[in-house]
Amino acid sequence: MQIAVLKEKRPYETRVAATPETVKKLIALGFSVIVEKGAGDNSQYPDSQYEAAGAKVAASPEKTLDKAKIVLKVLPPMTKKDGDEDEVKLLPEGALLIGMLQPYAKAELIEEYNKRKITAFSLELAPRITRAQAIDVLSSQSNLAGYRAVIEAANALHRAFPMMMTAAGTIAPARVLILGAGVAGLQAIATAKRMGAIVSVFDVRAAAKEQVESLGGTFVEV
Repeated sequence: MQIAVLKEKRPYETRVAATPETVKKLIALGFSVIVEKGAGDNSQYPDSQYEAAGAKVAASPEKTLDKAKIVLKVLPPMTKKDGDEDEVKLLPEGALLIGMLQPYAKAELIEEYNKRKITAFSLELAPRITRAQAIDVLSSQSNLAGYRAVIEAANALHRAFPMMMTAAGTIAPARVLILGAGVAGLQAIATAKRMGAIVSVFDVRAAAKEQVESLGGTFVEV
């Protein structure tokens, strides 16, 4: 059974649906994998690494999707409305499409999937339970979002986060308020603390207090 990995064409999207490491695992399970040329470039995975992992590299989306039974993507397929080639029309009839397909934001694509008898699995709707952790695409991205939020805040602040003791005087540490102690919020707490800030956190769930304090933050109660 052939798996196709398409290059993401939506603006600012730098991820790829399969890495050379996951390609090795898929091939070990008995699949054959074909990757669109340049699919991993923005994620620093050159075509040569996919080929070394055992995948074939195709020069175009059409050649990548030819005879594919499973199609892996990060974001929904592009359409002419998006100002690009219609990737939905290229999907082989009856194929299995797996990715973060945004069924509520891209509801019009559902009818297109039906027309082509595509079985679509939108991974962001997978239940967030212990048994489904292997396909949890949201937690990892929220974790990174919390980290990146603090990095962006530090860049926008135009001053140092940690306390600085210098011959010219002492600079007090920055004070950071984080709203929400979910996956992203907890990573934001840890990142801000590592950077030397004084961190306060609010969450509507009183149960989050213990997690906040375990990371060195001060829980704000209203």
